[in-house]
Amino acid sequence: MMTKIKLLMLIIFYLIISASAHAAGGIALGATRIIYPADAKQTAVWIRNSHTNERFLVNSWIENSSGVKEKSFIITPPLFVSEPKSENTLRIIYTGPPLAADRESLFWMNVKTIPSVDKNALNGRNVLQLAILSRMKLFLRPIQLQELPAEAPDTLKFSRSGNYINVHNPSPFMSPWLTYKWAAKSWGMLWLHPELIHKFPYPQECREI
Repeated sequence: MMTKIKLLMLIIFYLIISASAHAAGGIALGATRIIYPADAKQTAVWIRNSHTNERFLVNSWIENSSGVKEKSFIITPPLFVSEPKSENTLRIIYTGPPLAADRESLFWMNVKTIPSVDKNALNGRNVLQLAILSRMKLFLRPIQLQELPAEAPDTLKFSRSGNYINVHNPSPFMSPWLTYKWAAKSWGMLWLHPELIHKFPYPQECREI
């Protein structure tokens, strides 16, 4: 039992150290979100390796808002080795059918980085190797939208229907809803799709009041 606890503590410690090292001097992406104008042939984001001696294998792909890998996007290069002190560009190309012209669409870009392992330094030892997955929002935005995206949360409309709370996003933009907490139940970051009514269950505690 003690051996398992020590092993767990070592893994947690390694995770903390690795995450700190990754943030302080590792792989960095050139954006926290990507806006892809619908009339553009492609868009791009840079990825930088600030390590002085460590190489990373970088794998990138795009998912739809449901978390399913999206085949209508091409990322080049999808898989490459990031050399120490180098910068690369990931080009994103949409090849699918035209999307809705009156609202933006949400996708997720995933970038997985795997550090290299020096086999000569292992000397028969076991090594815990961690892959770090970074996810960023990708908005495919029609050019004819005139409203300001930052104003979208102010347009949300709330109503009750039976045992549900309805949240209507009448804007053409994806609207962030930072917190949703009701009675003992809570949700984290939510993204409300444009021009849709989102239903959330009305807590039992509130129904009995």
